Parts: sequence; C-alpha cells; structure tokens
Amino acid sequence: MYPNDGFRELGRQECLRLMTKVPVGRIVFTRGALPAVLPVNFGLDDDGAVLLRTSAASDLVRAVEGAVVAFEADDVDAARQSGWSVVVTGSATVVTDAAEHERLARTGPASWVPAPQEAFIRIEPELVTGRELVGGRTLYGVDIGT
Repeated sequence: MYPNDGFRELGRQECLRLMTKVPVGRIVFTRGALPAVLPVNFGLDDDGAVLLRTSAASDLVRAVEGAVVAFEADDVDAARQSGWSVVVTGSATVVTDAAEHERLARTGPASWVPAPQEAFIRIEPELVTGRELVGGRTLYGVDIGT
C-alpha cells in the first residue's frame, strides 16, 4: 500500500475475521496454462485455512491439487464507496484422510450444489493480505465526487 492512497492495510487476523462475514469468494488457479477465476462458497477452518466443498469429479479438484492458488473474498458497498478485500495465497490440497473428511463433512462449508461424492479442498494460508477502503467519497475531508 502507498501512504495516503485512501486504503488501510489489514493484518492477518483482521483479514481472517472479515472473511468469516461473507459466504462467497473467488478461487484463482491455472487452467490450461491460463489464469482462471471461479466464484465459490467457502468456510474457514480453525487454523485459517480456506475450505471449499465441491464434487469429487469436478475439474476444479483436478486443477488445484498440489498447486499454489489464490483465494479472494471481499465486501464492497458501491453506494458508500467503501469496503475491504482479502487475498489468501497458498498450496491447495484435496482432503484424502477419512477422519478429516468426516470432520469437515460435519463442520465444514455446505455445498450449494450437492453431489453424490463430494471432496474438500483445503488452501493453506501461507500469505494473507488485505486492504480496506477508508477514503471513499470524502478523502481527507474533501468531497472528491461529482
């Protein structure tokens, strides 16, 4: 962030706390050597890992297994020109441990599109960054809108 740019940098714990307030984010991954972005519902595990629940047969499961991905969540109020954005970057893995899968089936995010066989994708929060728009329409007490 640049000083006086109208944004405030968010700390790791604040980023993770804000993410619990929204149900949908976007996973950014590579598909056919090109960047791909997919909106998904999600949850956070106790350690801050991002959890996705999807069909075990989905292309997403195959595309992200073992890859470094980014996950972005935000909350923006266009009318007030305010909001925040958080990005979690880390390795994605498909949960294969039966006990862990059972735990996540009870406590993890519910799929908005249930499938006969579901998989959990776990994104380790290796890098967590975020920023909040603090300037909005009045930056430093001066109305910058028309």
